[in-house]
Amino acid sequence: MIVDCGLYQDGKRQEGRLSIADAAAAMRARGGFVWIGLHEPTEEEFDEVRAQFDLHELAVEDAIIAHQRPKLEVYDDTLFVVLKTARYLDAEEEIEFGDILLFLGEQFVLVVRHGEASRLTPVRANLERRPDLLSLGPSAVLHAVMDRVVDDYAHVIAGLSKDIDEVEADVFSNEWSNPAERIYFLKREVLEFQAAVRPLIEPLGRLMRGAVPAVAEDLEEYFRDVHDHAVRFASDVDQFRDMLTSVLEANLTQVSVRQNEDMRKISAWVAVAVVPTLIAGIFGMNFSRMPGIHEDWGFAVAVAIMGLIAGLLYRLFRKSGWL
Repeated sequence: MIVDCGLYQDGKRQEGRLSIADAAAAMRARGGFVWIGLHEPTEEEFDEVRAQFDLHELAVEDAIIAHQRPKLEVYDDTLFVVLKTARYLDAEEEIEFGDILLFLGEQFVLVVRHGEASRLTPVRANLERRPDLLSLGPSAVLHAVMDRVVDDYAHVIAGLSKDIDEVEADVFSNEWSNPAERIYFLKREVLEFQAAVRPLIEPLGRLMRGAVPAVAEDLEEYFRDVHDHAVRFASDVDQFRDMLTSVLEANLTQVSVRQNEDMRKISAWVAVAVVPTLIAGIFGMNFSRMPGIHEDWGFAVAVAIMGLIAGLLYRLFRKSGWL
């Protein structure tokens, strides 16, 4: 569906909300540019947009299906940009992804959202308070949207960092726990997030270097700032991936060590218990000729020997760290 459609001239929005056809006609007759926002349009709904702005069929197909990797492509006079949005669901420890796809022409910018993508209403409102930027044309909208998407990555980084710290503390705590499943799922989310952030660096690099003709030269330094943020977040994600790998290995080592400790303790207690059991078994064989079996002191001596040997074994195992 169409979320918003407005005509902008000299950095200011003109009065009224236009239909697609009216916006295209006003753009050609009055100059300026049109900013159209759409949310999960169907192929039928997108037909009018495609016809009015002469969009390439391959880019339109990507915009309808979505779920593309971040990229920047040029189709004739139209720039096509794909962005992956992300927000962190702390309770589920999951990253929810969305898609924003932009078509930029000399006099139009189409913004298509899929899923729970970053909200762009505040972006439009903030940009409408900056006529100096809006006067630069559709590329100002591209910068504002990309800046919002990348800024939202900061919340994901913070959420992942918090949960990774918790997992690391669990692994090295004195209490018995095995957070291997939690580590695995966090690593999966980190890898998916990496696939959303890292491919964005190359398009931003092209934009900040002025390698894309459709982008106003005055916006290059603004794109450089967004590029710097994206590079930093990509570096953070790489560190998270390496950290989770190390934490998982440490957890497996801890589990192995604790299992060995348990086996040593079990073996030590078995050794302590087996001597009294052996002696009791021997004296319980009902033979008539056994030392002290018919004497009053026989039982006391047997118990004392059992206790002495068991005590010596217990002390030996404690000294060696097995108990």
